[in-house]
Amino acid sequence: MDKVAMAENRVRLISERPRRVSFPSGPGVGSAAAMRNAEEPTPAFSPLVCWTHPEWVQRFPWLAQGTTGRSPGEREGDFRLFDAEGRLEGNPNWLELARGLGFTGVRHARQMHGKDILLHREPGTGLFLGTDADGHVTSATGILMGVTVADCVPVFLVDPRRRAVALLHAGWRGVVAGVLEEGISLLREELRADKEDILMHLGPAICGTCYEVGPEVHAALDLPRPEGPVPVDLRGVLTERAVGLGLLRSHITRSSFCTRCNGSPFFSHRAGEAARQVAFLGIQPS
Repeated sequence: MDKVAMAENRVRLISERPRRVSFPSGPGVGSAAAMRNAEEPTPAFSPLVCWTHPEWVQRFPWLAQGTTGRSPGEREGDFRLFDAEGRLEGNPNWLELARGLGFTGVRHARQMHGKDILLHREPGTGLFLGTDADGHVTSATGILMGVTVADCVPVFLVDPRRRAVALLHAGWRGVVAGVLEEGISLLREELRADKEDILMHLGPAICGTCYEVGPEVHAALDLPRPEGPVPVDLRGVLTERAVGLGLLRSHITRSSFCTRCNGSPFFSHRAGEAARQVAFLGIQPS
């Protein structure tokens, strides 16, 4: 058994659980307090479906975390913002998600498969597109961050002691560029996170059986170079990199979902789909 396959066996698999996004109504709309207030009218439900880490839901009620998936409705859960030529298009799903989770807005950026990461300090309203980047970091309440994925790995980093969080988009090029290393570095240097307190979850992504790539990709990832195209497990690679950076293996979990395997509730670029889901992370408004 190779190093990556052994890593997969040692890291706990988590099956995310689905939930429907709900809209709060009445006084205090958009706040977590309004969503918890039993005297408020029952929230209306959005067609959007998201998949959340069940252990984090129980342990961290202050955290908003998950990955959207295929959903009913006109757009079927598609969160694409840019067309094939890179032109910005409108998509109401973004604000519907933010509102349904109790936020007034959401932060995103055009993703370049690199290591640039944005640090967010102040909440805002509406959809905010920052400079091109593949990750987001914050410790401020009321900021919802999002990255789009459709086979690439959404990486969720949480320091629950300091309530510092990071969300990364990690395809193989981003992994090679060092997006994980940059994300952990920003958490530690800017937000004083402790590497031994950081939890990492590797969300729904293409699995190590479905993701066949050429020898040059294996070599770029510092894996043994095969004779021809063979599969690679990006979540296994990210696990080993995180442990090498000082994260505790017991603090790392990975989704049991593959975005491409038959019956997946998620979109897959490798399966020929143009649609994208969004991974989101934020600290709930007070």
